[in-house]
Amino acid sequence: MTARRKEFPTAEELRIWRDFIETTEALRAELASRLQHESSLSPGDYAVLLALREADGRRLRSSELAARVGWERSRLSHQIGRMERRGLLRREECVTDSRGAEVVLTAGGAEAFRNASLPHLRAVRELFVAALTPDQLAAAEQITTALRNHLTALDS
Repeated sequence: MTARRKEFPTAEELRIWRDFIETTEALRAELASRLQHESSLSPGDYAVLLALREADGRRLRSSELAARVGWERSRLSHQIGRMERRGLLRREECVTDSRGAEVVLTAGGAEAFRNASLPHLRAVRELFVAALTPDQLAAAEQITTALRNHLTALDS
C-alpha cells in the first residue's frame, strides 16, 4: 500500500494542484481579456511580437520563433498567417539560407506592440505583482524555477 500511495498525489496535494491551475487559468484569462480589449491583440499576437521585438534585427527564422514562444511550428504558421494579413509582420527570404524564410516585425507590428505594452504591464502589476508581498514574489520565482528545472530534466 505504501508504494501505491507514492504513485499518486495526496488529497492535500491535489487540492493545492487544482488551486494552482485554476488560479493560473483565471489570471491568464483576465490578462488575455484586458489585452484584447485594450489593444486588439491576442496573447499569441503579443508573444510573437515580443519575441520579434527582442530579436536581433527584429527578425527570426520560423523555427527559432517557434522555440522562443514554445509552440509547435504548425501553430506558429497559422498565427503568422493571421498576423501577416493584419500587417503586424511579414515573411522574407532568409539572407543567409535561400531555402528558408524569416519572420520580420513590421512598423505596424512594432507600433501595435508599443501600444499594447503599457496597459499590459499595468495589468500584470495590478493582477499579479500587487497581490503578493516581496517574500511571496521571491517564493513564486523559486517555485517556477524548480518546476522549469524539473521539466527540463524530464526532457533530457
